[in-house]
Amino acid sequence: MSSFVIYPAIDIRGGKCVRLVQGDYGRETVYNENPLEVAKSWEVQGGSFIHLVDLDGAKAGHPVNDELIGQIARSVQVPVQVGGGLRTLEDVKRLLSLGVSRVIIGTAAIEDREFTEAVLGTYGDKVAIGIDARNGFVATRGWLETSEVQAEELAKQLAAKGAETFIFTDISRDGMMQGPNVEAIVSLAKASGRTVIASGGVTVQDDLLSLAAHADQGVGGAIVGKALYTGSIDLAQALLAINNKSLL
Repeated sequence: MSSFVIYPAIDIRGGKCVRLVQGDYGRETVYNENPLEVAKSWEVQGGSFIHLVDLDGAKAGHPVNDELIGQIARSVQVPVQVGGGLRTLEDVKRLLSLGVSRVIIGTAAIEDREFTEAVLGTYGDKVAIGIDARNGFVATRGWLETSEVQAEELAKQLAAKGAETFIFTDISRDGMMQGPNVEAIVSLAKASGRTVIASGGVTVQDDLLSLAAHADQGVGGAIVGKALYTGSIDLAQALLAINNKSLL
């Protein structure tokens, strides 16, 4: 069985660790005043890669919480990936220089193909493409807008330009605690021939096991946010369950 990584998510807004429902900035829950402490706790519990989102950056169209993100990246021993408002090569270069291991390009993958291809050409596997889909079509600008581009078509095009990793979110499932859209995730992995990290909808440990069962088909991991904060998934237990499953 191929490896499957659980990515504990830390969404940063106003310097705090928050969660939004379906990307709605008006439906926010603050889970912790100190994202750095949260990152350290995920590492202690066995997290091998941490997922950070600069929500302020996603809305502003440029990174906002760089200083805090750099602090987190330098304070943990595990790699950190970051998304939210990355639109220029300078922004990408700066975040990587702060100790970030992988950057996530989202809106720009649709709106600025030249930039996206330049980032892929320069930084290769240090880049993940975030594809957020609503009814199969890519949504942009913190999910405020929906494009006319199909998710699988975008993935194929960018895989041809060097994209190795995609992060796929089915917006209808995000923050709703309804389980991930496994079928769409596997379909994207097959269409692109690349690794796909699932995001949105992971609610209970069985959701992770059902995704991990498709690791050999390119499902390389899952980002887990709300379920960890509400306690419906215990990170250490989930990691143990997936490791045990992969040994069978």
